[in-house]
Amino acid sequence: MTNVLITGMSGVGKTSLLDELARRGHRTVDTDYGDYHETIAGERLWRTDRIDALLSAAPDAPGVLFVQDTTRNQTEFYSRFDHIVLLSAPAEILVERLATRTGNPYGKDPAELAETLEYLETVEPLLRKAATLEVVTTVPVERVADIVLGQVA
Repeated sequence: MTNVLITGMSGVGKTSLLDELARRGHRTVDTDYGDYHETIAGERLWRTDRIDALLSAAPDAPGVLFVQDTTRNQTEFYSRFDHIVLLSAPAEILVERLATRTGNPYGKDPAELAETLEYLETVEPLLRKAATLEVVTTVPVERVADIVLGQVA
């Protein structure tokens, strides 16, 4: 199985992309759900045992596994991913998306919005260095999926 990490800032479209990929029949895991995180010293991190188990399951199976998240300790697993896809968007688009999205309340609080914009300046450049592909999500999600699949499938 090919393992692909979908990463990026809040509001960039990671969940929307996973939904589109799942709609097309691909295996997807949104680690925001399903007990994939633990909080250590106030920081939300991947549970290494759960992520290891996820990435170890059926390594010889055909197809692609798309895993979505952005967490500081994801770097511990970079070698386990065949592709690291960074989704990005301009700050003004992230602000609009966070203000209007309905499936996730994160980013509506002014402190969360400020945190996201800070991470856009400090964390996104680090993600960009590790990425094997960057897709700017100012196009429809169907086009984003086409671009990602064109590179990783």
